[in-house]
Amino acid sequence: MARQYYVYILTNKRKNVLYVGVTSNLESRVWQHKTKVNPGFTNKYNVNKLVYYEVHDDIFVAIQREKQIKRWRRGKKEWLINNMNPCWNDLSEGWYE
Repeated sequence: MARQYYVYILTNKRKNVLYVGVTSNLESRVWQHKTKVNPGFTNKYNVNKLVYYEVHDDIFVAIQREKQIKRWRRGKKEWLINNMNPCWNDLSEGWYE
């Protein structure tokens, strides 16, 4: 089975911060954000709600896509989220029960 890579966007409760990342294990990475395992940006701003992700088979494509999205203005990132998840639900809800 081919390995998959994920480009994802997280936000906080007030939806005023957007964080874009890339990982090979989305469930584990989101858990790290939610439990604040690593100090840093997402910990400081309480960014722990998964609102968008996409899957890639090639790590280089995933990294390029992450960089592309990071360069976008907030409005374009919101457009991306709204097309997949118009209610901005936490897409990881129920993963850790």
